[in-house]
Amino acid sequence: MARLTTHSTVDLDVATAAAVAELAGTDAGFHRRLAEVLPVLHDLFTQLYGEREDGQEAFAAVVTAAAASWRERPADLKRLDEERSADPGWYLSEKMLGGVCYVDRYAGSLRGIRDRIPYFQELGLTYLHLMPLFAAPEGNNDGGYAVSSYRAVDDRLGTMEDLAALSADLREAGISLVVDFIFNHTSNEHEWAQKAIAGEPGYEDFYLIFPDRTMPDRYEETVREIFPDDHPGSFVQLPDGRWIWATFYHFQWDLNYANPAVFAAMAGEMLFLANQGVEVLRMDAVAFIWKRLGTACESLPEAHLLLRAFNQVLTLGAPSVLFKSEAIVHPDEVITYISPEECQLSYNPLQMALGWEALATRDGRLLQKALDERHALPAGTAWVNYVRSHDDIGWTFADEDAATLGIDGYSHRRFLNDFYVGRFDGTFSRGVPFQENPKTGDARIAGTTASLAGVEAGDPGGEDRVILAHALALSTGGIPLLYLGDELGQLNDYTYRDDPAHADDSRWVHRPAADAEAFGARHDPSTVAGRIHARLTALIEARRRTPEFADIPLTPFHTPHPSVVGFQRLGAAGSVLVLANVGDDAVTIDAVTLSGFHGTAIDVVDGTAADLSDGLELPAHGFRWLRVQPA
Repeated sequence: MARLTTHSTVDLDVATAAAVAELAGTDAGFHRRLAEVLPVLHDLFTQLYGEREDGQEAFAAVVTAAAASWRERPADLKRLDEERSADPGWYLSEKMLGGVCYVDRYAGSLRGIRDRIPYFQELGLTYLHLMPLFAAPEGNNDGGYAVSSYRAVDDRLGTMEDLAALSADLREAGISLVVDFIFNHTSNEHEWAQKAIAGEPGYEDFYLIFPDRTMPDRYEETVREIFPDDHPGSFVQLPDGRWIWATFYHFQWDLNYANPAVFAAMAGEMLFLANQGVEVLRMDAVAFIWKRLGTACESLPEAHLLLRAFNQVLTLGAPSVLFKSEAIVHPDEVITYISPEECQLSYNPLQMALGWEALATRDGRLLQKALDERHALPAGTAWVNYVRSHDDIGWTFADEDAATLGIDGYSHRRFLNDFYVGRFDGTFSRGVPFQENPKTGDARIAGTTASLAGVEAGDPGGEDRVILAHALALSTGGIPLLYLGDELGQLNDYTYRDDPAHADDSRWVHRPAADAEAFGARHDPSTVAGRIHARLTALIEARRRTPEFADIPLTPFHTPHPSVVGFQRLGAAGSVLVLANVGDDAVTIDAVTLSGFHGTAIDVVDGTAADLSDGLELPAHGFRWLRVQPA
């Protein structure tokens, strides 16, 4: 085998020329994309695999797989590719709204999800993220994040044919299908994993396996422990005495992307899913996908090269598919994954965490600082803003930001953990700790929005906090994401403790089954579900008719009140001023602070007028979306 060349003209690469020769049957559009992609992809492969003898072979295999995938791509998806090419910023609209759920817990099966499409349309969804639905081990499988096959749906949910049919129905309803691409690791039951530990040629290097503790010990000098409740360190021992890398649970084995055959294999899985109608791939655990001795093995440069290379593969075979980054790391690292060349979308874990921080402290300054200084993104990209997800809440704010406000990061995280799990006197929250580490005092928080916000505790401000938290997610730009059931105020489900497969994972407390009674009461204002649903859907509808909430930069707006978070969304016809009071007491924004605006503003939620010349009162846990004009 020959190494990848470093020539600037890829036509000189014999393996590439051979791959191109196999492209008979592809159309002119593919060849145009090929001419653009091939030099970029070749360069990325050279940077990743230029020193490997098998790099050229894998490169040719990837290009050939993309061509084959394009030939097999259904006609309706090719039409979608054309539509998205004509409107590349489609996901930046103020009309975008995401929903996320587990298939089984929300609707029983993929066919059950199809039956819910009318409700999704009623709610205004344009984006539906179905939590991991692939074949996985029985029992604890990390909520499906231990994948045993990327080409088989868990048979309790349906089939891959059901998924493709669902994607078509969703597309007809104007809803994009989102699934997780768990590409850092597979389950220990995956075919590749079984072949690797058996030493089958071609697979022995798919994972990081070591004969003894020598290399694991050296790696663990600099690698942090992620799931201490499950196993110490980052390695688990195989029955034959060898050690294999497992960053997360012991049954999730990390893939070895230093092997180009792994990249080629995963590119094939990605293209397959794209041809089932998946429009957005949530790129799971992106920070962990490359390992290098002597480092933390997180957010290494090669991780970014891999994402760019995968993007180029999809540009060839499924050009309308987007990537969404899942990087729950320091804010400075989160931002590095977001670009048109890597992940066009990204979770916004900082805003999520600081939203809860602000509600606990009744102080919005740390959230305000994040919105002022860490919210801007490159053109053509967007945040996915969420109040909470299927996962835990980790306090990923920057210690240096906290220090500017006189806050010690370590002790503040301890306070937030205590507050949200009920260990702080007077707390309104009913959260549960997840993966609490007695050695470091670190923990994360689990709980539904309503239970964390005080509804479960009967706190009088609970419902208001639920709405306020979502009002921030809906107004800061990007795609707001609802965990389905939160719009009905669903509470924690403690029955997970009685299920052996879930008992050791407290995150199941906030993954309740759909509440049919609450769903049926969603239009009944005498119920919690009815009140929260009515208020939240009114906000969603207001957002849809407010173009300032589209892809427009956020402009800070400060008030003298520490409990008030403020910003403007500037538009062609004026701007929308957002003010949110995270405190337990009403505040009045004085007329001087608002003197830069014309005296009359219009509330975009209910259409009423507000007289700013006399100041503006914000109730406890209250907010306003006001269309204002400069004075």
